[in-house]
Amino acid sequence: MEDDPSDPPESLLPYAAWTRDALRQVVAKAIEHVAGEGLPGEHHFYITFRTDHPQAVLPERLRAQYPREMTIVLQHQFHGLGYDPATGLIEVALSFAGVPAKLAIPLAAVTQFADPAIRFMLQFEADEAVRAEADEALAAEAAAPPAAEADAAPATSQVVSLDAFRRRAPARDPRPQATPKADEADEADEADEDTPA
Repeated sequence: MEDDPSDPPESLLPYAAWTRDALRQVVAKAIEHVAGEGLPGEHHFYITFRTDHPQAVLPERLRAQYPREMTIVLQHQFHGLGYDPATGLIEVALSFAGVPAKLAIPLAAVTQFADPAIRFMLQFEADEAVRAEADEALAAEAAAPPAAEADAAPATSQVVSLDAFRRRAPARDPRPQATPKADEADEADEADEDTPA
């Protein structure tokens, strides 16, 4: 069978992984900048990450509430923000339902990063190894006897409805994408709050 000339040849070099890693460094640079200089103007970040990543550190009540993915907003009330290149961890302290919590987010666990003030977004696929390990852990947890019910207090505005965030986001693509203006995002969130579940 003849090869289709429109199909690119298979690469023996991992260009896709290199590109993904380079774009994740944009997230790291943004975090480092804001940790040192603060958020300028109207800039703010939406960061979606895999809570089931083996190196993700968050309170168990949040992990129970968001067993796979969670979106946090870095805008007004956060502190202790930093990125450690040696460990690959983004660290930040936020309040959820009035309860302070420290998060450690592996850069490799970030699946979406957006700065709605300038309509900038990066999206990433979770690494296959991370997905497989997370799926195994969730399957083992499902097979285990039920534990005491987790404290699932509703989170404050620091956690955004992932469905609402995805409705504003285009299909996964590792290139910068447009996001709605901040006022449009606020209107979408208000509409979500008015809609019965």
